[in-house]
Amino acid sequence: MKQLIGNLKGDKGIWSFVALLALFSFMPVFSASSNLAYLGHGTGNTLGYLMKHLGHICCGFAIIYFIHKVPYHYFRSISKWILPVVWLILAFTMIKGTVIGGANASRWLQIPFVGISFQPSAFAALVLFVFVARYLSKTREKPIDFVESLKELWLPVFITLMFILPSNFSTTALIFSMILMLVFIGKYPMKYIAIIVGSGIIFLAFFILISKAFPDAKFFNRVSTWESRIENFSTDKPDEDDYQIEKAKIAIASGMIYGLGPGKSIQKNFLPQSSSDFIYAIIVEEYGLVGGLLVLSLYLLLLFRFVVASHKANTLFGKLVVIGLGFPMIFQAMINMAVAVELLPVTGQTLPLISSGGTSIWMTCIALGIIIGVTKKEEEITQELKDAAKREEALQKLIDRELEQDDVLGEEYSIADNSKNPMQAVLNK
Repeated sequence: MKQLIGNLKGDKGIWSFVALLALFSFMPVFSASSNLAYLGHGTGNTLGYLMKHLGHICCGFAIIYFIHKVPYHYFRSISKWILPVVWLILAFTMIKGTVIGGANASRWLQIPFVGISFQPSAFAALVLFVFVARYLSKTREKPIDFVESLKELWLPVFITLMFILPSNFSTTALIFSMILMLVFIGKYPMKYIAIIVGSGIIFLAFFILISKAFPDAKFFNRVSTWESRIENFSTDKPDEDDYQIEKAKIAIASGMIYGLGPGKSIQKNFLPQSSSDFIYAIIVEEYGLVGGLLVLSLYLLLLFRFVVASHKANTLFGKLVVIGLGFPMIFQAMINMAVAVELLPVTGQTLPLISSGGTSIWMTCIALGIIIGVTKKEEEITQELKDAAKREEALQKLIDRELEQDDVLGEEYSIADNSKNPMQAVLNK
């Protein structure tokens, strides 16, 4: 174990907070999976779900370990070439995607032979963030031409979002807002950002208008769900989403300060997505306000470490990659918590590293592996500078010592003499 920990490079703070979140996740997932166990096989035995979550976490940490060993600048080139592959996967998901977990959107692909469901939009988000960071770092030294940026940056972005939007508006909105944040930090001109935001709004309005014209089309069947969620959020009109929110608020209110205790949640038996979308409500019910604030604090501390890692990165690409992959993770966590307390409409965003689900955990771990790889590179550069300084100091000491010895020998064997006989110095020696 000591040897394994010794092989972990990069920011130790990020490693620590990620490990704490992952360890904490086992109790809520074990508790909240009881209703899934009853619905699945009628026994209420959640051990299988716990072992499945354990497998996801272990695979996730293996992903972090192997990804952080890869030099992060490799992903700069990979993102450009893998993006067309992502488009093909997303297009296939739109046509042949499956529905799982009680959702009514085809967002998943079933991986053949292994029986694992995979959500391509999560992987597409990672690739897109790295792709945007690559473009911004590439154009940092020259003025940005808007027409050129439309072709090289925004066209790939909008193509990707176009494939994700029909089945998952919340993920599309999250990705688009994070890209806007990233280009703002990357000093993309504000006037161009305003044009892009306006274009995005027009595109969304056009999409909704088409859905009204063809309400029975498969690609537009989620628009009515978006509208009903926003309407119910603003008017408190009862429906299925309102039922989930009410149960989540009951769970939070029941938790009070110290909670009902681990495994003693009542509302987990009524919340359809208690182990994923609404797991934060179960955490507060069982661990109280103290547990809820603890989880929130861990995410904020992780955000702080991301800011520090971005500041320390020695390249612009490294800085933007940390921001582009780290901030969406924290923002997603905040959205999940805000939905549980009805600050936002129901979105279907999971709580990173805590909610059950392999895709969410693994994509989060890929992002963390790349971020830790950036911090590892910074540590390696710092260590190289220290080693170079030590070598230079040792070499200077060696040179000084040799010079001192030469001075001593010069004095001992000096043949300089001021006598009138020019051979006297030689005779004296």
